Amino acid sequence: MQHINPEPLGAPKGWTNGMLAPPASGILFVAGQTARDGGGRIVDGGLVAQWEQALANVVTVVEAAGGRATDIARMTVFLTDLPEYKRSLKQIGEVWKARMGRHYPAMSVVEVTGLVDEGAVIEIEATAVIV
Repeated sequence: MQHINPEPLGAPKGWTNGMLAPPASGILFVAGQTARDGGGRIVDGGLVAQWEQALANVVTVVEAAGGRATDIARMTVFLTDLPEYKRSLKQIGEVWKARMGRHYPAMSVVEVTGLVDEGAVIEIEATAVIV
């Protein structure tokens, strides 16, 4: 398997941003991505801003492996505030369309009590099939 760690996301410490299966399989496992910028800081601006950055980070890993956003087959979203997510669906939908178009992978949304990155309110992990 090949480690996928795009330079714009900064150097990981204790994890890998993505694992690409051998070429014959074309399966990429994207580690949970929070809203960290290239300097390792969580972006300001609340859930919608963090959603945008975390989703961008996922797509960056997929693109670094030679794929596109439409190659994402499965996504799990971990949130610390499900009611806020529901209140923000319109804005989140706008962010989604800008980054993903009308591509909707198999997806789960799970509310959690906390995330590893301090200040993070969202984390997204994904699996992509790159042909």
